[in-house]
Amino acid sequence: MLYPGAIYQVTARGNGRQAIFADDADRARLLGRLAESVERCHVRVCLMRNHVHLVLETPGAGGAG
Repeated sequence: MLYPGAIYQVTARGNGRQAIFADDADRARLLGRLAESVERCHVRVCLMRNHVHLVLETPGAGGAG
């Protein structure tokens, strides 16, 4: 369930500090998919070589997510 006005931190990390992106094109694909969601969601992104942080806000969550 998503709550209106809630803020969620989502992280993804590589095992043993391994890189989570195969190359720059792989990283660009993730950014492209996130860009598609920006119109619907408030998104803040931090991409590092071995991890990603997403800060997501649900200003008008409609219940089920």
